[in-house]
Amino acid sequence: MNSRHIHSFGSPLVGSLRLGVWLWAFAWLVLLRSAESENSRSAPRRLLYVATPGIRDYLEYGGHGILVFDIDRGHRFLKRLPSAGLDEKGKPLNVKGIAANAGTQRLYVSTIKTLMSFDLVSGRLLWEKAYQGGCDRMALAPDGKVLYLPSLEQAHWHVIDAFSGEVIKKLVPDSGAHNTVYSVDGKHAFLAGLKSPLLRMTETAGHTIIREVGPFGAAIRPFTVNGAGTRCYVNVNNLLGFEIGDLESGKTLGRVEVQGYAKGPTKRHGCPSHGIGLTPDEKELWLTDAANSRLHLFDATVMPPKQVASIPLRDQPGWITFSIDGQYAYPSTGDVIETKTRRILTGLRDEKGGGVQSEKMLEIDFAGDQPSRNGDQFGVGQVRR
Repeated sequence: MNSRHIHSFGSPLVGSLRLGVWLWAFAWLVLLRSAESENSRSAPRRLLYVATPGIRDYLEYGGHGILVFDIDRGHRFLKRLPSAGLDEKGKPLNVKGIAANAGTQRLYVSTIKTLMSFDLVSGRLLWEKAYQGGCDRMALAPDGKVLYLPSLEQAHWHVIDAFSGEVIKKLVPDSGAHNTVYSVDGKHAFLAGLKSPLLRMTETAGHTIIREVGPFGAAIRPFTVNGAGTRCYVNVNNLLGFEIGDLESGKTLGRVEVQGYAKGPTKRHGCPSHGIGLTPDEKELWLTDAANSRLHLFDATVMPPKQVASIPLRDQPGWITFSIDGQYAYPSTGDVIETKTRRILTGLRDEKGGGVQSEKMLEIDFAGDQPSRNGDQFGVGQVRR
């Protein structure tokens, strides 16, 4: 009798307790899912922006537009942003350069005729402008306010207001304007032309040329500088290797030739080494070798840098840059290399599975939908003085 009495009163109590436990668990599950969703929205996303098409030989790769890849998900293709940069027949013009600034939320892409400005949040094209003499590989100031825009292998560079696209000043070193690098501190810009063995250095407060570095052994092709703004490493015509310059004195410091490999025919650029970059920590210098479809790595902690390794690639490289933290190296062949192990992890592929190649790429990170930091198309050292 007593047991039946207890049982009759205990069942509702147990049921209530079970219901309470289930409700408590459900509430926690909802909160956890909500927190996970919020974290996924606010967690930093590392994205690789790749502008296409590049030089004419690259037209078979990647199509037209700006391709975005998710770095932390195996460099998986994420989306394609529509671009302008078309000629009078509606065909895409060759892309010459890419730059971005997370603070101003702007992305810039140059073609042989025009410069385009995009909103990084929406991906919308804000403006496209043509400039006298065309456009080449530009450089953006670290604060995102000014662009140095070379003409297409002509006599001059335009200094551009990065917000409006208006010309601030015109510099005329008459060197066959081509590649341009901004110093990490924003105080200097470096101008290299296809027709000159001299690297020009500007003072950006007044946008005036203050020094010439060189002469180097031949006309300058791609080049890079260290974070302190004291050294430059330059590719020159006919050299499988690089030369070194002192940015403070203007003198050349030496010439380094790749050992164990011979020069040969190249598909693009007509230059044995067309691409050079310092890892962000400046411990290594990576150099392209077109004819042998390789990257050659040098220990940059010694002078002159010492050759230490070579990495075979899927095609002839014509450029090299790095992720912001230096975890990955990006040659123009679309190979994705882990710098620590020197292993090729994957290759960039578009939405159709096609291989993507481009010399114009950089990392942009986002916190939620807001850009938080940006890399650069050049392998510029990041170690300050």
